[in-house]
Amino acid sequence: MSTTTASTILRLDADLPLDSGQALSGVEIAYETYGVLAPDRSNAILICHALTGDQYVASDHPVTGKPGWWIRMVGPGKPIDTDRFHVICANVIGSCMGSTGPASLASDGKPHAMRFPVITIRDMVRGLVALLDVLGIERLHSVVGGSMGGMQALSLAANFPERAERVLVIASTARHSAQNIAFHEVGRQAIMADPNWQDGNYYGTGRSPDNGLSVARMAAHITYLSEEGLTEKFGRRLQDREAKSFGFDADFQVESYLRYQGSGFTQRFDANSYLYITRAMDYFDLAEEHGGRLADAFAGSTARFCLVSFDSDWLYPTAESRHIVHALNAAGAPVSFVELSAPHGHDSFLLDVPALDRVVDGFLTGVQP
Repeated sequence: MSTTTASTILRLDADLPLDSGQALSGVEIAYETYGVLAPDRSNAILICHALTGDQYVASDHPVTGKPGWWIRMVGPGKPIDTDRFHVICANVIGSCMGSTGPASLASDGKPHAMRFPVITIRDMVRGLVALLDVLGIERLHSVVGGSMGGMQALSLAANFPERAERVLVIASTARHSAQNIAFHEVGRQAIMADPNWQDGNYYGTGRSPDNGLSVARMAAHITYLSEEGLTEKFGRRLQDREAKSFGFDADFQVESYLRYQGSGFTQRFDANSYLYITRAMDYFDLAEEHGGRLADAFAGSTARFCLVSFDSDWLYPTAESRHIVHALNAAGAPVSFVELSAPHGHDSFLLDVPALDRVVDGFLTGVQP
Protein backbone atom coordinates (compact mmCIF):
# COMPACT_ATOMS: atom_id res chain seq x y z
CA MET A 1 0.00 0.00 0.00
CA SER A 2 1.04 3.60 -0.49
CA THR A 3 1.34 5.85 2.55
CA THR A 4 -0.58 8.97 1.67
CA THR A 5 -1.17 11.62 4.33
CA ALA A 6 -4.27 13.79 4.42
CA SER A 7 -5.27 16.62 6.77
CA THR A 8 -8.94 17.59 7.02
CA ILE A 9 -11.41 19.54 9.14
CA LEU A 10 -14.82 17.88 9.29
CA ARG A 11 -17.99 19.64 10.42
CA LEU A 12 -20.56 17.43 12.13
CA ASP A 13 -24.15 17.84 10.97
CA ALA A 14 -25.74 16.76 14.26
CA ASP A 15 -25.28 18.39 17.66
CA LEU A 16 -22.83 16.64 19.96
CA PRO A 17 -24.41 15.72 23.33
CA LEU A 18 -22.25 16.31 26.40
CA ASP A 19 -22.12 14.75 29.86
CA SER A 20 -23.00 18.15 31.35
CA GLY A 21 -26.42 17.95 29.72
CA GLN A 22 -25.52 20.61 27.18
CA ALA A 23 -24.86 20.04 23.48
CA LEU A 24 -22.40 21.54 21.03
CA SER A 25 -23.63 22.52 17.59
CA GLY A 26 -21.54 23.00 14.48
CA VAL A 27 -18.71 20.92 15.90
CA GLU A 28 -15.58 20.77 13.78
CA ILE A 29 -13.02 18.00 14.17
CA ALA A 30 -9.55 18.35 12.70
CA TYR A 31 -7.85 15.09 11.84
CA GLU A 32 -5.07 13.53 9.83
CA THR A 33 -4.93 10.17 8.13
CA TYR A 34 -1.94 8.08 7.07
CA GLY A 35 -1.95 5.04 4.83
CA VAL A 36 -4.74 3.66 2.68
CA LEU A 37 -8.04 2.38 4.02
CA ALA A 38 -8.66 -1.20 2.91
CA PRO A 39 -11.73 -1.83 0.71
CA ASP A 40 -13.43 -3.67 3.59
CA ARG A 41 -12.37 -0.91 6.02
CA SER A 42 -10.79 -3.49 8.32
CA ASN A 43 -7.36 -1.89 8.78
CA ALA A 44 -8.24 1.40 10.51
CA ILE A 45 -6.34 2.36 13.66
CA LEU A 46 -7.44 5.34 15.75
CA ILE A 47 -4.64 6.99 17.70
CA CYS A 48 -5.77 9.19 20.60
CA HIS A 49 -3.45 11.98 21.65
CA ALA A 50 -2.41 13.16 25.12
CA LEU A 51 -3.20 16.44 26.89
CA THR A 52 -1.03 18.74 24.82
CA GLY A 53 -0.94 16.59 21.70
CA ASP A 54 -2.78 17.02 18.44
CA GLN A 55 -3.55 15.32 15.15
CA TYR A 56 0.00 15.73 13.84
CA VAL A 57 1.11 12.33 15.03
CA ALA A 58 3.50 11.62 12.17
CA SER A 59 3.73 14.83 10.15
CA ASP A 60 5.44 18.15 10.79
CA HIS A 61 3.62 20.48 13.16
CA PRO A 62 2.40 23.56 11.25
CA VAL A 63 3.22 25.96 14.11
CA THR A 64 6.52 24.65 15.44
CA GLY A 65 7.80 22.89 12.32
CA LYS A 66 8.86 19.98 14.52
CA PRO A 67 8.26 16.34 13.49
CA GLY A 68 5.05 14.64 14.60
CA TRP A 69 4.82 13.73 18.27
CA TRP A 70 4.92 9.96 17.58
CA ILE A 71 6.96 9.94 14.39
CA ARG A 72 9.15 7.19 15.83
CA MET A 73 6.11 4.92 16.20
CA VAL A 74 3.93 5.70 13.16
CA GLY A 75 5.02 5.36 9.54
CA PRO A 76 6.07 2.90 6.83
CA GLY A 77 7.67 -0.16 8.40
CA LYS A 78 7.32 1.23 11.92
CA PRO A 79 5.43 -0.47 14.77
CA ILE A 80 2.21 1.23 13.65
CA ASP A 81 2.90 0.48 10.00
CA THR A 82 1.20 2.85 7.56
CA ASP A 83 2.04 0.45 4.72
CA ARG A 84 -0.36 -1.93 6.41
CA PHE A 85 -2.77 0.20 8.45
CA HIS A 86 -4.93 3.25 7.83
CA VAL A 87 -4.11 5.51 10.77
CA ILE A 88 -6.46 8.24 11.97
CA CYS A 89 -5.54 10.84 14.58
CA ALA A 90 -7.95 13.65 15.48
CA ASN A 91 -7.59 16.76 17.62
CA VAL A 92 -9.99 16.36 20.55
CA ILE A 93 -12.84 18.80 21.11
CA GLY A 94 -11.79 21.45 23.60
CA SER A 95 -8.32 21.68 22.09
CA CYS A 96 -6.86 24.34 19.83
CA MET A 97 -5.49 22.79 16.64
CA GLY A 98 -8.59 23.01 14.48
CA SER A 99 -11.21 21.15 16.49
CA THR A 100 -13.96 23.07 18.24
CA GLY A 101 -12.75 24.55 21.52
CA PRO A 102 -12.78 27.72 23.61
CA ALA A 103 -11.07 29.76 20.88
CA SER A 104 -13.66 28.72 18.26
CA LEU A 105 -16.35 31.16 17.26
CA ALA A 106 -19.76 30.79 18.86
CA SER A 107 -23.04 31.54 17.08
CA ASP A 108 -22.64 35.26 17.86
CA GLY A 109 -19.38 35.38 15.93
CA LYS A 110 -17.25 35.80 19.04
CA PRO A 111 -14.93 33.19 20.59
CA HIS A 112 -16.61 30.87 23.05
CA ALA A 113 -13.91 31.59 25.64
CA MET A 114 -15.27 30.58 29.05
CA ARG A 115 -18.77 30.17 27.63
CA PHE A 116 -17.51 26.89 26.19
CA PRO A 117 -19.13 24.03 28.12
CA VAL A 118 -17.04 21.90 30.45
CA ILE A 119 -16.31 18.63 28.67
CA THR A 120 -15.26 15.13 29.70
CA ILE A 121 -13.11 12.38 28.26
CA ARG A 122 -16.32 10.62 27.23
CA ASP A 123 -17.39 13.78 25.36
CA MET A 124 -14.08 13.74 23.48
CA VAL A 125 -14.72 10.12 22.56
CA ARG A 126 -18.24 10.96 21.37
CA GLY A 127 -16.61 13.39 18.97
CA LEU A 128 -14.18 10.73 17.76
CA VAL A 129 -16.99 8.21 17.25
CA ALA A 130 -18.99 10.81 15.31
CA LEU A 131 -15.94 11.26 13.09
CA LEU A 132 -15.68 7.50 12.53
CA ASP A 133 -19.38 7.42 11.62
CA VAL A 134 -18.86 10.03 8.92
CA LEU A 135 -15.82 8.15 7.65
CA GLY A 136 -17.89 4.97 7.44
CA ILE A 137 -15.67 3.02 9.84
CA GLU A 138 -17.92 0.86 11.98
CA ARG A 139 -15.22 -1.18 13.70
CA LEU A 140 -11.61 -0.24 14.23
CA HIS A 141 -8.79 -2.72 13.94
CA SER A 142 -7.38 -0.98 17.02
CA VAL A 143 -7.64 2.09 19.19
CA VAL A 144 -4.31 3.19 20.65
CA GLY A 145 -3.48 5.85 23.20
CA GLY A 146 -0.92 6.93 25.77
CA SER A 147 -1.62 9.06 28.85
CA MET A 148 -4.85 11.00 28.19
CA GLY A 149 -5.01 9.10 24.91
CA GLY A 150 -5.18 5.91 26.94
CA MET A 151 -8.13 7.34 28.86
CA GLN A 152 -9.91 7.91 25.56
CA ALA A 153 -9.11 4.38 24.41
CA LEU A 154 -10.55 2.95 27.63
CA SER A 155 -13.61 5.18 27.38
CA LEU A 156 -14.25 4.09 23.82
CA ALA A 157 -13.95 0.43 24.82
CA ALA A 158 -16.33 0.92 27.74
CA ASN A 159 -18.94 3.15 26.12
CA PHE A 160 -18.78 1.97 22.51
CA PRO A 161 -17.68 -1.66 22.95
CA GLU A 162 -18.52 -2.68 19.40
CA ARG A 163 -16.24 -0.09 17.80
CA ALA A 164 -12.76 -1.62 18.32
CA GLU A 165 -11.27 -5.11 18.04
CA ARG A 166 -8.12 -4.22 19.95
CA VAL A 167 -7.45 -1.65 22.66
CA LEU A 168 -3.87 -0.62 23.44
CA VAL A 169 -3.46 1.57 26.53
CA ILE A 170 0.00 2.93 27.40
CA ALA A 171 1.00 4.74 30.61
CA SER A 172 -2.54 5.61 31.58
CA THR A 173 -5.20 5.20 34.24
CA ALA A 174 -8.92 4.52 34.73
CA ARG A 175 -9.33 7.55 36.98
CA HIS A 176 -7.44 10.65 38.02
CA SER A 177 -5.97 10.53 41.50
CA ALA A 178 -6.03 13.35 44.04
CA GLN A 179 -2.35 14.02 43.31
CA ASN A 180 -3.03 14.29 39.58
CA ILE A 181 -5.90 16.70 40.22
CA ALA A 182 -3.70 18.75 42.56
CA PHE A 183 -0.99 19.26 39.94
CA HIS A 184 -3.59 20.31 37.38
CA GLU A 185 -5.13 22.78 39.80
CA VAL A 186 -1.74 24.44 40.32
CA GLY A 187 -1.50 24.92 36.56
CA ARG A 188 -5.03 26.25 36.21
CA GLN A 189 -4.54 28.72 39.05
CA ALA A 190 -1.30 29.94 37.45
CA ILE A 191 -3.20 30.69 34.24
CA MET A 192 -6.16 32.36 35.92
CA ALA A 193 -3.90 34.44 38.17
CA ASP A 194 -2.17 35.95 35.13
CA PRO A 195 -3.68 39.44 34.62
CA ASN A 196 -3.59 38.84 30.87
CA TRP A 197 -6.07 35.98 31.24
CA GLN A 198 -8.84 38.61 31.49
CA ASP A 199 -11.42 36.10 32.73
CA GLY A 200 -10.71 34.07 29.60
CA ASN A 201 -11.61 36.89 27.21
CA TYR A 202 -8.11 37.56 25.92
CA TYR A 203 -8.76 36.65 22.27
CA GLY A 204 -8.13 39.57 19.96
CA THR A 205 -6.80 41.83 22.74
CA GLY A 206 -3.14 41.42 21.90
CA ARG A 207 -2.52 40.13 25.43
CA SER A 208 -2.65 36.48 26.41
CA PRO A 209 -1.74 34.72 29.68
CA ASP A 210 1.56 33.40 28.43
CA ASN A 211 3.27 33.71 31.80
CA GLY A 212 0.59 31.70 33.55
CA LEU A 213 0.45 29.07 30.82
CA SER A 214 4.24 28.79 30.89
CA VAL A 215 4.22 28.11 34.64
CA ALA A 216 1.43 25.56 34.18
CA ARG A 217 3.49 23.76 31.57
CA MET A 218 6.59 23.83 33.77
CA ALA A 219 4.73 22.27 36.70
CA ALA A 220 3.17 19.60 34.50
CA HIS A 221 6.42 18.81 32.72
CA ILE A 222 8.05 17.87 36.02
CA THR A 223 5.42 15.15 36.44
CA TYR A 224 6.25 13.71 33.02
CA LEU A 225 9.86 13.04 33.99
CA SER A 226 11.55 10.84 36.58
CA GLU A 227 13.98 11.82 39.29
CA GLU A 228 16.53 9.46 37.76
CA GLY A 229 16.10 11.07 34.36
CA LEU A 230 16.36 14.61 35.71
CA THR A 231 19.42 13.77 37.74
CA GLU A 232 21.15 12.08 34.82
CA LYS A 233 20.33 14.87 32.38
CA PHE A 234 20.89 17.91 34.60
CA GLY A 235 22.03 17.03 38.11
CA ARG A 236 22.95 20.24 39.89
CA ARG A 237 24.96 21.55 36.94
CA LEU A 238 24.95 25.30 36.38
CA GLN A 239 23.68 26.89 33.18
CA ASP A 240 26.28 28.87 31.19
CA ARG A 241 28.13 30.10 34.26
CA GLU A 242 30.99 29.11 36.53
CA ALA A 243 29.40 30.10 39.83
CA LYS A 244 26.00 30.78 41.36
CA SER A 245 24.67 34.26 40.63
CA PHE A 246 23.14 34.80 44.07
CA GLY A 247 20.06 36.00 42.23
CA PHE A 248 16.97 34.54 40.61
CA ASP A 249 18.12 33.95 37.06
CA ALA A 250 18.20 30.37 35.86
CA ASP A 251 21.37 29.33 37.67
CA PHE A 252 20.76 25.61 37.16
CA GLN A 253 20.40 23.77 33.88
CA VAL A 254 17.13 22.22 35.02
CA GLU A 255 15.69 25.70 35.63
CA SER A 256 16.69 26.83 32.16
CA TYR A 257 15.21 23.69 30.65
CA LEU A 258 11.85 24.19 32.35
CA ARG A 259 11.71 27.84 31.31
CA TYR A 260 12.42 26.83 27.73
CA GLN A 261 9.68 24.21 27.85
CA GLY A 262 7.22 26.71 29.26
CA SER A 263 7.90 29.53 26.82
CA GLY A 264 7.88 27.22 23.80
CA PHE A 265 4.54 25.76 24.84
CA THR A 266 2.82 29.14 24.75
CA GLN A 267 3.58 29.41 21.04
CA ARG A 268 1.44 26.40 20.13
CA PHE A 269 -1.24 25.99 22.79
CA ASP A 270 -4.22 27.97 24.01
CA ALA A 271 -4.48 28.70 27.73
CA ASN A 272 -8.25 28.22 27.89
CA SER A 273 -7.91 24.86 26.16
CA TYR A 274 -5.45 23.89 28.86
CA LEU A 275 -8.06 24.72 31.50
CA TYR A 276 -10.78 22.70 29.80
CA ILE A 277 -8.71 19.63 28.94
CA THR A 278 -7.13 19.33 32.38
CA ARG A 279 -10.62 19.58 33.90
CA ALA A 280 -11.82 16.80 31.59
CA MET A 281 -8.96 14.60 32.78
CA ASP A 282 -9.72 15.37 36.43
CA TYR A 283 -13.35 14.37 35.96
CA PHE A 284 -12.35 11.04 34.43
CA ASP A 285 -13.40 8.07 36.56
CA LEU A 286 -14.44 5.10 34.45
CA ALA A 287 -15.75 3.09 37.41
CA GLU A 288 -17.92 5.99 38.57
CA GLU A 289 -19.46 6.18 35.10
CA HIS A 290 -20.51 2.53 35.39
CA GLY A 291 -22.02 2.24 38.84
CA GLY A 292 -18.81 2.30 40.87
CA ARG A 293 -17.31 -1.02 39.74
CA LEU A 294 -14.60 -0.82 37.09
CA ALA A 295 -15.18 -4.37 35.82
CA ASP A 296 -18.74 -3.38 34.89
CA ALA A 297 -17.34 -0.79 32.49
CA PHE A 298 -16.01 -3.62 30.33
CA ALA A 299 -18.89 -6.06 30.74
CA GLY A 300 -20.04 -5.66 27.14
CA SER A 301 -16.63 -5.58 25.52
CA THR A 302 -15.52 -8.12 22.94
CA ALA A 303 -12.16 -6.44 22.38
CA ARG A 304 -8.68 -7.74 23.17
CA PHE A 305 -6.72 -5.42 25.46
CA CYS A 306 -3.05 -4.66 26.04
CA LEU A 307 -1.86 -2.51 28.94
CA VAL A 308 1.67 -1.09 29.14
CA SER A 309 3.25 0.75 32.07
CA PHE A 310 6.75 2.03 32.86
CA ASP A 311 8.64 1.42 36.07
CA SER A 312 9.79 5.06 36.34
CA ASP A 313 6.36 6.61 35.70
CA TRP A 314 5.12 8.14 38.95
CA LEU A 315 2.30 10.12 37.32
CA TYR A 316 0.41 6.98 36.22
CA PRO A 317 2.37 4.23 37.99
CA THR A 318 2.16 0.54 37.26
CA ALA A 319 -0.41 0.05 40.05
CA GLU A 320 -2.91 2.02 37.96
CA SER A 321 -2.47 -0.31 35.00
CA ARG A 322 -2.71 -3.37 37.23
CA HIS A 323 -6.01 -2.05 38.59
CA ILE A 324 -7.38 -1.94 35.04
CA VAL A 325 -6.02 -5.40 34.25
CA HIS A 326 -7.71 -6.86 37.32
CA ALA A 327 -11.01 -5.27 36.26
CA LEU A 328 -10.64 -6.69 32.75
CA ASN A 329 -9.92 -10.12 34.21
CA ALA A 330 -13.03 -9.85 36.35
CA ALA A 331 -15.03 -8.95 33.25
CA GLY A 332 -13.62 -11.94 31.37
CA ALA A 333 -11.91 -9.79 28.75
CA PRO A 334 -8.69 -11.05 27.13
CA VAL A 335 -5.84 -8.83 28.27
CA SER A 336 -2.05 -8.71 28.09
CA PHE A 337 0.00 -6.60 30.46
CA VAL A 338 3.65 -5.62 30.62
CA GLU A 339 5.66 -3.24 32.76
CA LEU A 340 8.65 -1.93 30.83
CA SER A 341 11.85 -0.58 32.32
CA ALA A 342 12.78 2.92 31.10
CA PRO A 343 14.43 5.90 32.81
CA HIS A 344 12.29 8.62 31.23
CA GLY A 345 9.27 8.62 33.55
CA HIS A 346 5.80 9.15 32.11
CA ASP A 347 7.26 10.49 28.87
CA SER A 348 8.72 7.05 28.15
CA PHE A 349 5.83 6.28 25.81
CA LEU A 350 6.98 9.11 23.54
CA LEU A 351 10.70 8.37 23.64
CA ASP A 352 13.08 5.71 22.40
CA VAL A 353 12.10 2.52 24.23
CA PRO A 354 12.68 -0.39 21.81
CA ALA A 355 10.78 -2.80 24.05
CA LEU A 356 7.66 -0.67 23.57
CA ASP A 357 8.08 -0.88 19.81
CA ARG A 358 8.05 -4.66 20.02
CA VAL A 359 4.95 -4.71 22.23
CA VAL A 360 3.02 -2.35 19.96
CA ASP A 361 3.98 -4.19 16.78
CA GLY A 362 3.21 -7.59 18.32
CA PHE A 363 -0.18 -6.59 19.66
CA LEU A 364 -1.35 -4.90 16.48
CA THR A 365 -0.23 -7.75 14.25
CA GLY A 366 -1.60 -10.47 16.50
CA VAL A 367 1.66 -11.70 18.02
CA GLN A 368 1.00 -11.25 21.74
CA PRO A 369 3.69 -9.60 23.90
